[in-house]
Amino acid sequence: MRRRAGVGAIQKQKLEQEKYKDKGTSIQENQLEQLSQHLNTFRDKLESFASEYKNEIKKDAQFRRHFQEMCASIGVDPLASRKGFWSLLGMGDFYYELSVQIVEVCLATNYKNGGLILLDELRTRLVKSRGKSLQHQDITNEDLLAAAKKLKIFGNGFSIIPIGQGQYLVQSIPGELSLDHSLVLQQVASKNEAHISVSVLNNELNWSTERAQHALDFMVQEGYAWIDTQSPQEHLYWFPSLFTECMNAEKETI
Repeated sequence: MRRRAGVGAIQKQKLEQEKYKDKGTSIQENQLEQLSQHLNTFRDKLESFASEYKNEIKKDAQFRRHFQEMCASIGVDPLASRKGFWSLLGMGDFYYELSVQIVEVCLATNYKNGGLILLDELRTRLVKSRGKSLQHQDITNEDLLAAAKKLKIFGNGFSIIPIGQGQYLVQSIPGELSLDHSLVLQQVASKNEAHISVSVLNNELNWSTERAQHALDFMVQEGYAWIDTQSPQEHLYWFPSLFTECMNAEKETI
């Protein structure tokens, strides 16, 4: 007959388990301390690197992207604050200046595009508007996206709308677009024609006429689209924010 474990054996086993647990906790704490020390060392090296290559970081977009990737790998956000050594390097100012210039371009074009502008067009206009002393800096769409994140402090007045195929629209007026409105923009962008109709939304998205008409009426009301009543088949809805893209597509086919 098998004997049951006594109270002493059970207590001994419990003590051994607690020792293993304490040992594991101690090892984990040591590892975390070592990791923290390594990260601090890495931050110091990163600061020295950034100080040495300050001009390259600001002028060369590819160099700047690699630098940001290094920062992200250790949880450092060079755009989070204008304080500390980031301010001394001018990296914070670089993106804050871009943010201000994004606002200026968006406000200058709101009257004709209803507050929606392609990121590519925004970049083109921004580069042209920058002073000669700054035009030598290579500004990429990634830079604009990073700078645009700063504008979130204004609420939903500024936001980025992905429309597929690596393209983005910048919304610069208050108001949040629904999923249906975003799908309409994506459908327009995919056709490279800058316009759409109720029947296209019926066929391509399998929407009811009521759903399509409601979405398009909203976009006309908000100034995102213009309605063309002269088409013999049906009304067309044109999106001025996508005119530039369509013109470029036509040039490529010529």
